[in-house]
Amino acid sequence: MDVEYQRLYLPPGTDRRQALAVLTLHAEFGDWELERLRLFPDGSRRVVLRRPRQRGGLPGYLPT
Repeated sequence: MDVEYQRLYLPPGTDRRQALAVLTLHAEFGDWELERLRLFPDGSRRVVLRRPRQRGGLPGYLPT
């Protein structure tokens, strides 16, 4: 299975509700799922999301 990943950084001061809202939007509208979340002592979070690689795309669009 071909998978793509996206990394997110949530700065210190981002509370749980804000983090939940960001991750929910990515999951609902981008079909991302949580691969890994790391909470650091300063309160920042590093998140790795994954999803199956999207086939096709827009006509004339060259994926990067």
